[in-house]
Order: sequence, then structure tokens, then C-alpha cells
Amino acid sequence: MTETRSWKFPQAFWTANIVELFERAAYYAVFIAITLYLSRVVGFDDIDAAWIGGFFSAGLYFLPPFTGALADKIGFRKAVILAFSLLSIGYFSLGFMPFKIVVLPTLVVLMFGGSFIKSIITGTVAKTTDKKTRARGYSIFYAMVNVGAFLGKTFAYPLRIEWGLVSINYYAATMAFIALIVVTIWYKNVDIHGEGKSLAEVWAGFIRVVTNLRLILLIVIVTGFWIIQHQLYATMPKYVLRTVGEHASPEWIANVNPFVVMTTVVFITTIMRKVRAVSSMSVGMFLMPLSALLMASSGILESFAGKSISIFGIFEAHPVTIMMIAGIVVQGLAECFISPRFLEYFSLQAPKGEEGLYLGFSHLHSFLSSILGFGISGYLLTAYCPDPLTLTPEQMLTAYDHAYYIWYYFAAIGLTAAIALLIYRRMFDNRDKLTTP
Repeated sequence: MTETRSWKFPQAFWTANIVELFERAAYYAVFIAITLYLSRVVGFDDIDAAWIGGFFSAGLYFLPPFTGALADKIGFRKAVILAFSLLSIGYFSLGFMPFKIVVLPTLVVLMFGGSFIKSIITGTVAKTTDKKTRARGYSIFYAMVNVGAFLGKTFAYPLRIEWGLVSINYYAATMAFIALIVVTIWYKNVDIHGEGKSLAEVWAGFIRVVTNLRLILLIVIVTGFWIIQHQLYATMPKYVLRTVGEHASPEWIANVNPFVVMTTVVFITTIMRKVRAVSSMSVGMFLMPLSALLMASSGILESFAGKSISIFGIFEAHPVTIMMIAGIVVQGLAECFISPRFLEYFSLQAPKGEEGLYLGFSHLHSFLSSILGFGISGYLLTAYCPDPLTLTPEQMLTAYDHAYYIWYYFAAIGLTAAIALLIYRRMFDNRDKLTTP
């Protein structure tokens, strides 16, 4: 009986999770191609496209605690309808009016719409589950997020090849509009009984987090991991298309990450459950520079295997593609060691009763790494893997000879962060021993 009841959730729960799949499918289809679109269609150079993409991603991680407070006040139903209205208009405008003067405010519209969704959907799951059903409820939510992300990037490749980059935005607008129809018809308002924080309370919580030395140091250190992880979207698409060719599929290559995480996270978290959170995170942090070095090793593979390598006689792949996949597999494993335990450790540092508010700012590392990771990417691409439209035929002959240098920079960032985490662990281990009675 308990097993059966644990699958029974309110209509709002199922509606929220279904539209989460649509929203993630829309977002990741656009995001995997965001810098390509900004450069090839809108006309920004690599550096400007990177900074714009970085600030767009950063806003999506910074705003949810604040838009969540607004959603609590106006009601989840009104907020989710507003969110998908913004997303539908934003994605359509992004494709229909690819002009610099229009694209920037359009991305701000998408940023606010997406930040509402992050807070509303997780809030709905929290408010429509209890102690017995919460674990299963969040597992369903996590599955929907990953399935949506996987589908979005899967569809992005044929859309780009057959109809061009603009079509991806129309696909995303369609997904958001379908979600809008679903929530308008089926999403019933969640009874929040005046719960939630005011904007002033959220801001005060933010100040407490960023002035907590232990937390802010950890956030800055883990930012090093996420800087490399963000290269799936910042550097990898342009890098692969320029070194392998337009027929390559960075969209499908990026899907290796959620596949690895989905298939290994439970196993890794289980075997590491008795290991301290920071120790588990340290394993993942030292895997990240290895992943970047693997991505830089395509030239070594090409030197003895050639430009086309047979994979079990089923298909052939370029050395860049193979080593990129190898690096992303290691990244996915690293994420499994880091992400769940980071959230666990972060929540334990929160004052009792404020765990939820503190966790709302646990993604500040992604805010920082979006800006820094994308920003750095633009300069490295310009230096080592430049836009072919900016090159003469003579320059094209040798332009990408040292493109793999890009990954050495990210390996250095990852190694620095990993060493910093060891120092952090030693520093606070000693402090904890001194303060423990």
C-alpha cells in the first residue's frame, strides 16, 4: 500500500514535471547553439558572443531565488503562465528578429522567464510532496530535467543541418508554447498559505551567504570545476565545427554528459556515501584537469590513427570527436563525485530553518563560472581557433594547428581549483577540530 501511495501525486505535480521536460528541451536546444547563433546569424564576434552567452547563463542561476519570492507572492499559477508566455515570446523573437539591438533585450526576457521556471517547478515539487513521497518526487523531477536536456540537444543537430540555426529558436518557441497551453489548462494553483520569503529576506540571505567565509571560499573553488564544465556550451561547439567540419555534431557530443551522469550518479554517490563530502568532491576536482587534457590529445591520436577512426566497424569518427567524448565522459564522472556532495555540504552550513534559502544560492558557482568560463572561451577561441570567416585562404592552412592549446588553459584552471580544495579541506578540518568540544 505504501509503495502504491508513494506514486500518487497531485495534478499540479505531474503538470509541472511534464512542462519541465518541454522547457528543458527548449532551453538546451538553444543553449548548445547560443554562441554559434550569436556569431553566425546575429553577427557578434567570438569574444562578444561569449560574454553575452555567459551573462545570459549567469542570470539564469542568479535570479531564481528572487523570482521565486515573486512567484510565492502572486501565486504559482500566475507565475508559471507568465514564465511560459515570456519564454514563448522570447524564443520566437530570437529567431524572427536576429538583430543586435533586439537580441540583447530578448535574452533578458528569456532570462527572467527561465528563472521563474527554475523556482516554480522545484517549488511545486516541494509543496506537492511529503516526507514519504519527496525522494521519489525529486527523482521524477531530476529525470524530467535530464530527458528534456537530452532531447533538446538531440533535436538541435538535425534542425541546424536541415533548416539552419534560426530554426532552433522556432523549435524552442513551439516547446514553450505547448507548455503554456498545458499549464493554462491543467496547472492548478498550489496552496502556499502565505509561505515564502520576501525580496528583502532573500536579499538578506544572499548577503549572509556571500559574507560567510567558509561558503564563499568553497563557491569560488568549485567555480573552477564549472568553468570547465561550461565549455560544453562555450567552446566545444565552435571548436568541433572548426576543427572537424560542419557535418560534426557538437549537439550529440554534449549529450554524453547527461547520459554518463544519469547512469552513474546513484552508483558513485552510494559507494562514496561514507566518505566525507569534501573528500568526495576532491576526487571529482582532480578528474577535471584530466578531462581537459584528454580533450587536448586529439593530435596524439591522429598522429598514429589518422583523421578517420573506425569504431567497431559501425561508424567512423574524427580524433577530435573521440577525444572530446573521452573528456566529457570523465567530466560526467567528476560531476557525480562533486554535485550531490556539494549540495549536501552547503546545506549543512546553513542556519537551522534557512536550508532552503541558502540552497537557493548554492548555484552561485554557476553564476561565476558562466561569466568567467564563457568570457575566457571567447578570447581563447579568437587566439587559437578563430572564426574561419575572419581568415584568408593562406591563414586557414595553419589556423587550427594549435587549437588544442585551449584545453591546456582549462586543465590549469581545473588543477588549481583541485589543489585549492585540498588546502580548503586542511584549513577547515583543523578549525573544526579546534572548535569541537
